[in-house]
Amino acid sequence: MICNSRTLNFLFLISLFASCKKASEKSPAGIEHVIVIGVDGLSPDGIQKAKTPVIDDMIAKGSVKWNVRTVLTSSSSQNWASMIMGAGPEQHGIISNDWEMDDHTLPPIVQEADGRFPTIFSVLHQAKPEAEIGTVYHWGGFGRLFQKNALNYDRNFSTEDSTATDFVRYIKEKKPVLGFVHFDHVDHAGHHGGHGSPEYYQSVAKADSLIGQILKGIRDAGIEDNTLVIIWADHGGIGYGHGGATPQEAEIAGIFYGKGVKKGYKVEQQVYTYDLAATIAFALDVTPPYAWTGRAVKSAFEGFSEPEKLWLGEKMVIQPVIYPERKLYQQAGGLFTTETAIVKIDTKAEKGVTRFTTDGKDPDQSSPEYKVPFTVNKTTVVKAKSFDEKGNASLLSTAYFRLVKAGFGNGLSTHFYQGNELSKIPQFNTLKKGSSWISPEFNISRDQINKLIEKGNESFALQFSGFIQIDNPGKYTFSTQSDDGSKLFVDGKVVVDNDGNHGVMEETGSIELTAGRHPIRVEYYNNGGGFWLDAFYKGPGVSKQLIPADKLFVKQ
Repeated sequence: MICNSRTLNFLFLISLFASCKKASEKSPAGIEHVIVIGVDGLSPDGIQKAKTPVIDDMIAKGSVKWNVRTVLTSSSSQNWASMIMGAGPEQHGIISNDWEMDDHTLPPIVQEADGRFPTIFSVLHQAKPEAEIGTVYHWGGFGRLFQKNALNYDRNFSTEDSTATDFVRYIKEKKPVLGFVHFDHVDHAGHHGGHGSPEYYQSVAKADSLIGQILKGIRDAGIEDNTLVIIWADHGGIGYGHGGATPQEAEIAGIFYGKGVKKGYKVEQQVYTYDLAATIAFALDVTPPYAWTGRAVKSAFEGFSEPEKLWLGEKMVIQPVIYPERKLYQQAGGLFTTETAIVKIDTKAEKGVTRFTTDGKDPDQSSPEYKVPFTVNKTTVVKAKSFDEKGNASLLSTAYFRLVKAGFGNGLSTHFYQGNELSKIPQFNTLKKGSSWISPEFNISRDQINKLIEKGNESFALQFSGFIQIDNPGKYTFSTQSDDGSKLFVDGKVVVDNDGNHGVMEETGSIELTAGRHPIRVEYYNNGGGFWLDAFYKGPGVSKQLIPADKLFVKQ
């Protein structure tokens, strides 16, 4: 090849253009401040159903990812740690809410001088020693997760209002390069009133007003035009707790607003809670450590596209709602002592068609189309899916309609025992038996338990015992979903062992059974906080369902 001066100049310009293009893609331009607003226990449902005009405006004028996946378990310490450490528990070693610097089993895969995994605070401090970095937090436990010498400002307050007031003052006075605030009151409401309760939604509305104060503080500080604001959470919740592996608990919303952010954009790339630290580093043009596994959510920013070779899988449409819908720990459907129950299904997918089944099979496009409410006159599992115009399906919605008639001896003998910091199923003969009653099924009434437990002591245990009617012989699989521990016995044998302190978790086990009535027992305990128990079974001719009241008897 013969190169003249014109050719060389042309090649030089191409090289220069490529170099400039590459440099411009390194990080968004003009972001000088990042403000992270962390709200403990804030679920996508909370944002969508509570009165949140501030957050709604931020979403309309910014970018959002509605299903950011948390790390497991979906509890606070490991998720707040993952947010600021850019990696999961396997890397940073904070595997439970009980983690302490001087009391843990898994060391971080790499650590700084203080023994902690590198955080966005320490990484930013090392890269930009003069940068102002500060955090104000409502939950004191957050303060044990990061390197103290990396921050210029570190404060803990006992209320959400005092936390917000101090953080706003800090922004105005110091104009931090990175400011991180943590609010805990939404999580408190989830544990006290239940996720999805009026109390919970009111707490989300309160968070929205506090976020409004912070945005005003940013404006008053004169840094609005070069500030990126991110809203994040550690987990969602279900019923009165969290910690389990359900979408309600393990998905949160990530919201990006301000300088350099696309307007009205829904992020497509998969996002995980540990991507927050990488995104902050990306926005501030800081190289993250190799030990981090998080990836920056670049597609939320102007000038950056979704990742190459992004595999989105099958498109999921919004799933339908079956009424009576799920409420707190109560599964959709319900227990009915009337002759019939009415089933109503609401299609949420735009231009979608909902199809349903009542025989236990998953619906497909050949299943009956739902058009009007219908009745069932026996225990029935109703399943529904919505399909869009292109045939894309929603997730499955399931409701359990249990019908039982009075006067047939149905129910379970139930006994209450007050505990004291229980951590496993107790030896019941060592505890003092409290109240006893007949339960229709294996479940717990929060209102009833709250009247029985000692003030300030939410540790208790329950024993349910009775007989289960098996109509067809064969192999049966039982499962419990519980928070905390549970064990299920059939014919005196442990079939399901779901013991130990944990959030809502499901364990299963199987047993061969003959036709007829068999002794069945569930033992349960709660360490403290939220509690939940459901028991399921499936077998010959029986799709997986809550063990229904009409199959449970007090006597053989």
